[in-house]
Amino acid sequence: MERRTQADRDAITIEIGYAVVSACFAAALAFGAVYGPALAFSLSPSTRRILAVAGVILAAVVFLLRVTHVLLGFARRPENDGD
Repeated sequence: MERRTQADRDAITIEIGYAVVSACFAAALAFGAVYGPALAFSLSPSTRRILAVAGVILAAVVFLLRVTHVLLGFARRPENDGD
């Protein structure tokens, strides 16, 4: 197995950082889309709690899907095939 160059390690680090930052942004948007009505309208506390839990679950799923999508896409690039 061939050792990775410093440029390869730097590219991986940048890609991981991009994946995490873009996933945080997407998760925040997803949470805001679900919980936003609780802030805009006068809803009961139980409804607010349900929206908060649903928002957190959706945000977590969006975060994981975004990180997976970005990193798998990076791994499948021809220049990253290990040759």
